[in-house]
Amino acid sequence: MKAEQHLMRRFLKAAFPYEIRWAKEQEWEPTMRLVWKTFLKFEGEDYLEEGIRNFYEFITDKKLRESFVAGNYQMLVALDGGRIIGMASVRSGNHLSLLFVDETYHKKGVGRELMKKLCLYLKEEAGERYISLKATPYAVNFYRKLGFHEIGPEEEFSGIRVTAMEKFF
Repeated sequence: MKAEQHLMRRFLKAAFPYEIRWAKEQEWEPTMRLVWKTFLKFEGEDYLEEGIRNFYEFITDKKLRESFVAGNYQMLVALDGGRIIGMASVRSGNHLSLLFVDETYHKKGVGRELMKKLCLYLKEEAGERYISLKATPYAVNFYRKLGFHEIGPEEEFSGIRVTAMEKFF
């Protein structure tokens, strides 16, 4: 049985058809366009106008981009060929800032693989013991499936609804 599980894990790992790597500086703009498009499609309806505006201001903030360029805001991208199909970013050491996957690639393991790689990096290279995040209503169940648990009730601030969650490594 263990041999079969090992072979299945190897097959699944080899079968993941997309590249995941650290984002390059020139990929910032196309990645943020993906974030904005996906946000509007799947999360915008759960936000008040104030929240939508605040989210847009966050992803277009020049200081955030400068932080990325300086290496203080780390971002992974998932690519299908040269096309960016997903992203995950972390700030403050171990806090997931953004995780978005192009709608065409939902339910294909892209978000799961981005989180797997990010958690592995945080644990093995950054020496972190856990990862925290604030999940939107759309994403809470996804994070539960990845082993995250709520650390408080849903909250709303600046028009944005979130649930604080964490996962220990």
